Amino acid sequence: MSDVDPGGPAAAGHPAPSPQVLEALRERLKERIYAAITMLAVVVALAQNPHTRHSTAATYVLGTAMGLWLATLVADVQAHRVVHQRLPNRREVRHLLFVSSPLLSCAAGPLLMTGLSAAGALDLADALWVAVGVDVASLAAWGFASGRRMGGGVLLSFVAGLTDAAIGLGVVMVKVVTGH
Repeated sequence: MSDVDPGGPAAAGHPAPSPQVLEALRERLKERIYAAITMLAVVVALAQNPHTRHSTAATYVLGTAMGLWLATLVADVQAHRVVHQRLPNRREVRHLLFVSSPLLSCAAGPLLMTGLSAAGALDLADALWVAVGVDVASLAAWGFASGRRMGGGVLLSFVAGLTDAAIGLGVVMVKVVTGH
């Protein structure tokens, strides 16, 4: 039985992932959740602006994702240089790219919805609000999944999901109340 997930790979006869693999996955998920919360703020601001055009929305969403990704890479390389007194080697660069790549994926939902709106499927503001809802729902899903992986029952996992969704909704409410 695995320490990580009682119903996971080890329980099914597969070896448990190594601590290094688990750490890399933890870092990746952390970056994805951070990016989703950041993107929420950007998409809410775009949805609230009646003058937002499709091209503007796409530019801001892509710019945010690229900016987050590049800032993370710069910070990771700088921290590596300070701690290890050298640049990262190829293996370490691959690890940095693997861990930081989910920062780019946060743009997928808002870009898809912006594209659907540009094709005439729905109004741009509505499309952006749908993207906000999907991001909040994804935070809830990650919270629920984390509760289940930690061995919590359905009720505790549901509470964890609601808590994560509440954090996302808190970001949305701050943006709505401040009008940005």
